[in-house]
Amino acid sequence: MNKKKTGFTLIELLVVISIIALLLAILLPALGKAKEKARELVCKTHLRSIGLGLLLYLEDNNGRAFNANASNSFFWKDANGKYLTPNIGNPYWGLAYKDYIDDPDIFACPSFLRVSQLIYSVDPELIRQAAFGLNSNLNGRKVSEIRSHSKFIVAHDHVEPKMDGGTTDMFYNSGPGTNNLTQYRRGGSRSKFYTGIFRHSINSSDPFETREKANILWLDGHVETFKETTGDNIKKIWYKGK
Repeated sequence: MNKKKTGFTLIELLVVISIIALLLAILLPALGKAKEKARELVCKTHLRSIGLGLLLYLEDNNGRAFNANASNSFFWKDANGKYLTPNIGNPYWGLAYKDYIDDPDIFACPSFLRVSQLIYSVDPELIRQAAFGLNSNLNGRKVSEIRSHSKFIVAHDHVEPKMDGGTTDMFYNSGPGTNNLTQYRRGGSRSKFYTGIFRHSINSSDPFETREKANILWLDGHVETFKETTGDNIKKIWYKGK
């Protein structure tokens, strides 16, 4: 009498393993994209919350933004765990609007956590509460002087806490065919940090042609996503306001 088969043959096991490997090869890229989509959504939601807090601040301060000229670092608290005073101790610009946003985690972007090093020599963990760069042209500004609130940039994905260098760190360029973010481009002094700016949805092995995206907060509170650009489609007036 033949014995009943109680296990898999080697061939059957190899076939099963091959099928599992094939399914993983198909599913993992899709899963990675889904995770990045979720991270991008969190990032955009945080920017919208910052925009709402800013609008509340402006309403209580006669329409004038805080003059955060000295707020050009990533710190929220001092060594004793106490919140810094805006513009004292070189804090992060979000401190100026803390009472209207309250939770520093709102200034985090999950897609920025993979950046292992900040442009300044501080603890990389600080990026968990300082992921967005502020447009320096907002500082101390009476927003009634700004031409179009829906076309004035407040902040966006960046590795710098404040953008104040024109074409060196902002998204507009010097004219058709030239580059924006010049100090972050290939050969620039900060080129190794470029992928922290256009940080969403990596599709390329080339760190300077990533086909990534960046989220932008506008003064009217809406958030928009821009594909990686050399700046031809970005207007200087969006940063200057007039």
